[in-house]
Amino acid sequence: MSQQYKVSRAQWDSEYIQALRRHLGLTQRELAERLGTRQQTISEWETGMYKPRGASATLLSIIAERAKFEYQAIPSKKPKRP
Repeated sequence: MSQQYKVSRAQWDSEYIQALRRHLGLTQRELAERLGTRQQTISEWETGMYKPRGASATLLSIIAERAKFEYQAIPSKKPKRP
């Protein structure tokens, strides 16, 4: 019987992805292997060149949930425009 996950899709930004990877104690290559992608893809996500979409974003959310990973972004100090 397969498990169904009701996962809230996080907005996966570069800091969030890197923090999850470090929380798991994985290298970019190891995380890529778990996700079925390339190490270069993880690097591109972590540098902000691209963001994970679709199945990759869902898998990241499942991995984060199973690892009991909670990420609190530090609020930007940039002033908000009116």
